[in-house]
Amino acid sequence: MAEWWPLISEPEEYANEAEILSAVFGEFLGGSRNTLLDLGVGGGDYLSHLISDFDAVGVDLSPEMLTHSKQQNPTVEHHVGDLRTIHLGRSFDAVFIRDAIYYMTGEADLSAAFATARAHLNPGGVLVTCPDWFRLPAIDEFVSHATRRRGNASVTYIENVHDSDPSDSQVEVVMFLLIREDGRLRIEQDHHTVALFTRDTWLDLAFRADFNVETRLYVMANYGEHLALIMG
Repeated sequence: MAEWWPLISEPEEYANEAEILSAVFGEFLGGSRNTLLDLGVGGGDYLSHLISDFDAVGVDLSPEMLTHSKQQNPTVEHHVGDLRTIHLGRSFDAVFIRDAIYYMTGEADLSAAFATARAHLNPGGVLVTCPDWFRLPAIDEFVSHATRRRGNASVTYIENVHDSDPSDSQVEVVMFLLIREDGRLRIEQDHHTVALFTRDTWLDLAFRADFNVETRLYVMANYGEHLALIMG
């Protein structure tokens, strides 16, 4: 579904949260221009709001998604790679992992992501990540939807989140996409399995990766409360 990402996800939606997180980085790093590694940069929507404050490098597993990020962030260096295993051979003042952290569905995956971040941080650097789900003991099934239009194309997506097994660390997300272009309808299904760890698990694995953790509760416009984990 990467070809439809610019229509499904609009960069303006990320401006509010990116401004908040930029202030978090500034709190710990100071006001000078710092270096940032965005692990799981995806289409580059968050990064597009951060590059005014950072000299950044983006990493993602999907070359197709990196194509979108390169278009939005042409001055940024991009690499195809897995955030659990990539080694760039240099370090940064900050590491940022946003939505890609959802896909660390086992403790070994999450530990590997933390280890990658640690290996790429300068002394005194910070990792910021923002898991959406761990604050809830269980996720009831719910549905969300929206329609986006651009030119002669539109995408209506219907998203269903379902926790089929409250005893495990995973949640199922299924999206149906109704794609209309030049009067023709195409229907696609996109299936994701994302992580649902307890808060204690997040903190324990971060501690094992030699991080000290601070938290910041913040409110996103139209999306409610979120929690940022700042690890240094």
